[in-house]
Amino acid sequence: MGLRAGQDGEGRNGERMRIVVFGLTVSSSWGNGHATLWRGLCRALAAGGHSVTFFERDVPYYAETRDLTALPGGDLILYPDWSPELRARAARAVAACDAAIVTSYCPDAVAAAALAHEAPVSVFYDLDTPVTLARLAAGEAVPYLGPRALRDFDLVLSYTGGAALDALRTRLGARLVLPLYGHVDPDAHRPTAPAPHYASDLSYLGTYAADRQAGVERLLVAPARRRPQQRFLIGGAQYPPDFPWAENISFVRHLPPAEHPAFFSSSRFTLNVTRGAMAAMGWCPSGRLFEAAACGTPLVTDAWEGLDAFFQPGREIVVARTTEDVVAALDLSEAERRALARAARERTLAEHSSARRAAELIAALDAPGSVRPPVRGSLAVEA
Repeated sequence: MGLRAGQDGEGRNGERMRIVVFGLTVSSSWGNGHATLWRGLCRALAAGGHSVTFFERDVPYYAETRDLTALPGGDLILYPDWSPELRARAARAVAACDAAIVTSYCPDAVAAAALAHEAPVSVFYDLDTPVTLARLAAGEAVPYLGPRALRDFDLVLSYTGGAALDALRTRLGARLVLPLYGHVDPDAHRPTAPAPHYASDLSYLGTYAADRQAGVERLLVAPARRRPQQRFLIGGAQYPPDFPWAENISFVRHLPPAEHPAFFSSSRFTLNVTRGAMAAMGWCPSGRLFEAAACGTPLVTDAWEGLDAFFQPGREIVVARTTEDVVAALDLSEAERRALARAARERTLAEHSSARRAAELIAALDAPGSVRPPVRGSLAVEA
């Protein structure tokens, strides 16, 4: 699925890398999927001896829900705006780095990209590729892409594989494109004691999104109405007042990552529903899948192309297209349920850990064509 990489994640000739990231957020997990992924990746990179400096604009809605204030083994730089002083500080960080990464939805992506191109390796990491491509197809502006799109980056990484990789080349001019999929930090997500207030027969953890609402209604709300004697649970942010709740559906507003293991470990099954644009594109495993599997919780998911490259349907995961499929899963025996959970956890720890993705990232930064001669001396750094 991705690059082959050494388990220790070393760079060229055993070198340790200094990486600068200009991202959406790592400090707050509220209403986004970026933060948890970056935390696991940064922790794994630090364990391999690499360092990450993460630049994040300090916006009010993340400041109010901040659940991380320091980056283990790295530096978290929160800034109010892209001022001349901030640009100078970022330029100094880029001048000393081995690779600079700009991500989708970074509010200062275009300005940051101008600096990133001066790094030995400049990278764009699109954690929202189907959304990026859907906006382009609709003729909408994509604020985190400049007028030259992806043409000037040495390497483009995509959270989504399959046809998305070709589209990034043909539609946005990317020269070298590789997938860097979701993952889980097994130290942060592992089986834990069930919590009575999270107990459920089927849970779902995710921020509300209109383009997956039909799937949530078909695969959770409808089963709940068919099984009034069973308990269902939704956790997440931004759910509207007119959501079609039922008496046996409980709701937990935004859960910080520290609560995820108890949430998943208290569920007989947990549900994954993919956003519309991502499901249409395929090859888009949510980090929630890996988190739940690492916690030993059996998985039920909607169907999308490429799923079988990450989990084996019927053995490691239940694929549900209809309400009846979910009801049938809830009727599986305890032995069948435990077998699903065990197989998914083994697969996840072997292939979908943050350490595995960190090693793949280092290998990608070393990939032929991604590395240019050092140009650090050409960067004008303001005093």
